[in-house]
Amino acid sequence: MSGALAPPIDPVRIRRKIAWRILPFVFLLYMIAYLDRANVAFVKLSMTADLKFSEAVFGLGAGIFFVGYLALEIPGALLVERKSARKWFARILVSWGFCTMLGAFVRTPFQFYATRFLLGVAEAGFFPGLIVYFTHWFTARERARALSVMIMAIPVGLTLAGPLSGLLLQLGWLGMAGWRWVFILEGLPAIALGIVTIYYLTDRPADAAWLAPEERAWISAELEKESELKKSVGSLTIGQALRHRNVWLLALALCAANAGSQGFTFWLPTTIGNATDLTPSGASVWTTLPYALSIGVMYLSGRSSDRKRERRMHAGGGLACTAVFLALSVIPGQSFAMVMFWLCLTACANSFWPSPFWVLPTVSLTASAAAAAVGLINSIGNLGGFFGPAIFGRLRTTGLSHNASLIFLASCYLLAAVLVLAVRVRPEVDSPDTVSASHPEDQAPLIPTPP
Repeated sequence: MSGALAPPIDPVRIRRKIAWRILPFVFLLYMIAYLDRANVAFVKLSMTADLKFSEAVFGLGAGIFFVGYLALEIPGALLVERKSARKWFARILVSWGFCTMLGAFVRTPFQFYATRFLLGVAEAGFFPGLIVYFTHWFTARERARALSVMIMAIPVGLTLAGPLSGLLLQLGWLGMAGWRWVFILEGLPAIALGIVTIYYLTDRPADAAWLAPEERAWISAELEKESELKKSVGSLTIGQALRHRNVWLLALALCAANAGSQGFTFWLPTTIGNATDLTPSGASVWTTLPYALSIGVMYLSGRSSDRKRERRMHAGGGLACTAVFLALSVIPGQSFAMVMFWLCLTACANSFWPSPFWVLPTVSLTASAAAAAVGLINSIGNLGGFFGPAIFGRLRTTGLSHNASLIFLASCYLLAAVLVLAVRVRPEVDSPDTVSASHPEDQAPLIPTPP
């Protein structure tokens, strides 16, 4: 009948519907991204032996990815905010898949540097774009959990990368070394998923044919209320955001954290291999353990951060614990089991800080300002991804022991913790409608963990 009442809105059902539509696919995309970025760590021992690369050459090549990554960070985040996320992501996926495959044909240090630089250019804008994309679908109250699901792709991808790369390293097809096949076969999924992305992802709720009209209207209204609330308590222009004290503290903190994190990732198989007598493929397989144990930590961190509406202590505390556990792993005379224990705790602590960290710039800035801030933070932050491996490789080449060089990485994490804890934050606030629609604390989480 024309006078019939519209069915009542179920916020929990709408949020879960959005989560199940977006998060598993974004999880898969980010897992492939990190696999293609970090697979050089798993081929390091074989590739450097085959090509006679020094530790300094490998460190510079591993880190130069992040120099290329700088180019499109801020423009990429703004494109997602103002234009089409799915088209931007599709371009990124296809181009980085081809660049990953180029790594199979490296023969000289210059070619290694060039392919890693091009891979960084190709992937630039993907991560900050995803951060901004989540603000189009998830309110601040649930954003850390949503981000934690996405960032869980890092340990899951690295968990799978160990045995997968170990298997591919055994290949010798067409007379090519196994490490070359790692690049070829691990680059193909990105190209395929880039094509799928253009048809699967939806830019904004208003475009979501998979939501009912009343569901589209409800989530759009909730996000608009949140945007208006942030404006009412003070807003920043893009220029002001890029000069804001907190933005630069977060950028420098991420730079230090990435210096530690990328060095830890790229040299973890070597660290494990040094602790016992393992082949390159055996070290790759053992690398699976720390990452596997850290998978659930990211989700728990995001869930705790959202429930307590607290971000700074979660991020800073996780970084400080990472520094302590990594430093404990280098104590001389420890057994292999004890070294693995500390490395597992390091990986778990390293998984605790990212999701609350990335909520910090999005909860207090307006949409365009937050997009620019995320781009700037990620741009400056990823310089650490260059300096960390490059400095670590140089330290090793100049004669410093591997364990002593790990102390440098631990100090980077500690500096990051200090910078994050120096960030000034104000309590997060909700509109009355958002509070009333929130799920009870004893209810199942709105953001599901991907299967």
